[in-house]
Amino acid sequence: MPVASRRPLPPAARVTVAAVCAAAALCGAPALRPGTHWTTLAVLAALYAMCEPGVLPARVAGRHPPSEVGPFLPVLLAGALLLPPAAAALVGVPGSLARPVPWVRRCWRAGYLAVAAWAAALCCRAVGGPAAVRTAGLPYGLLPALCAALCFCATATALTGAVLVTAERRAPAAAWGEPLLAALVPYLTYGLVALMTALLWLRGYGVFAAVLVPLPMYVACWVFARSRRERAAHGATVRALVHAVDLKDPYTRGHGERVGRASAMIARELGLPEERVDALRLAGLLHDIGKLGVPTRVLRKDGPLTEEERRVVQRHPEYGHDMTRGIAFLDEAREAILHHHERLDGTGYPHGLSGDRIPHCARVVAVADAFDAMTSTRSYRPARPVDAALAELQRCAGTHFDPAMVAALTRALTSPSGPAAAPAPEAAHASAGGATVVGEGTWRVG
Repeated sequence: MPVASRRPLPPAARVTVAAVCAAAALCGAPALRPGTHWTTLAVLAALYAMCEPGVLPARVAGRHPPSEVGPFLPVLLAGALLLPPAAAALVGVPGSLARPVPWVRRCWRAGYLAVAAWAAALCCRAVGGPAAVRTAGLPYGLLPALCAALCFCATATALTGAVLVTAERRAPAAAWGEPLLAALVPYLTYGLVALMTALLWLRGYGVFAAVLVPLPMYVACWVFARSRRERAAHGATVRALVHAVDLKDPYTRGHGERVGRASAMIARELGLPEERVDALRLAGLLHDIGKLGVPTRVLRKDGPLTEEERRVVQRHPEYGHDMTRGIAFLDEAREAILHHHERLDGTGYPHGLSGDRIPHCARVVAVADAFDAMTSTRSYRPARPVDAALAELQRCAGTHFDPAMVAALTRALTSPSGPAAAPAPEAAHASAGGATVVGEGTWRVG
């Protein structure tokens, strides 16, 4: 049931749910008469129940939350193409009622899917139904399949919109119009999958048609959904870490985001594949995560740092490396976090690496970090213009910075699209850290 809240349903919503369930019972009741294709119905219902989220044990289904994966619509639409309307209405009922959710949600899901499948099967038969699919094949069988998909989409959207309006007081346009437009293309795609299943079924493959077409699609969708959830979890982890650094050192708020954008610009200019671009963006975002291990009084100190305080701050790359050790998707970023203050001539920290011994990703982030530090306003000096910052980087290329990385950032910022894509310097107060000297230019590490 598309109601996020667990508060008691308003009376109008209860009436809506009860009406839909009663309509579903009326739609499916004729299937209890003799003549129903029980074998086909049982196979499709079993397949739908297997693919219904939360029905299989967690070790089989992959521990996905029961609300994240939608109904396996190609199976329901295949039922609309193969079965009479009353039997088609029953395909999704067992799986919906078996979901591990409150009973009102089970009944709602079973009810609205039954009514939608019944309407889709009725619409399919109005334009030829199984006979057209069996005798005409392709491309003439497309008409009943697409009609069934459109009818299912319209009916399901209308019913879910009704419960959203009555339960959550959604505006009609938000409950009906926008969801309908968003669902059209997916439903039409499901209709084509259902047509392939029906064609194979009617041409003698029977139960194997259900295994050959919808099940592989379900597995592919499940893998894609799991990957998307993992990416969302990764993004949430990174945002939380960046926010923690901003809270710890508010004087450089936004520095990580800007360094991440600049690192991605350099990576793209170098022609690196998109997965490396993403890895370097993450490295730039999190390069200062080790500041969480530096005492706040040192980070927020307004005056010059003592030698001991400077040594404490210069440990932040090692702190950051240790903090991210257990986060598998940050493997390459971890190297940049540890080594982004190394210099080509070996005078950097924490390990004094030089030349090619400095990891490639760290050399990218070092240039992005220095550029943002120079072009951000600090309490002890104004921001440098972009041209002046690039000139300083170019002057120190070969000693402090990798010339290839400096050249890539210069090309990215001076190309016709560069200024629009450049990371915008944001005003910030003083950043505490070890003083970094590049020739005559001095700034604190961001």
